[in-house]
Amino acid sequence: MLEAGNEAPDFSLQATDGKTVTLADFKGKNVVLYFYPRDMTPGCTTEACDFRDQNEKFKEIGTVVIGISPDPIEKHQKFTKKTQSAVHTFSRHRT
Repeated sequence: MLEAGNEAPDFSLQATDGKTVTLADFKGKNVVLYFYPRDMTPGCTTEACDFRDQNEKFKEIGTVVIGISPDPIEKHQKFTKKTQSAVHTFSRHRT
């Protein structure tokens, strides 16, 4: 299990826009990587909105926020639109 400050292993996941993205694509930036169980739930929506509301501060310090859940891309797209989130969301959904 990773601890805060540990380097995460590289991964490859599908982003909300349908493109495949790797952690290495964010090389040179700080990354906040968080996992959440489902889109559209009250707690996850609050968390995404909190990250959205702090996005400018994260940008100022060269930090990208990445949220990962098991939901399919279509649900991520609806969630992103609903929350007007600037957070990168990736799917680890398996068909």
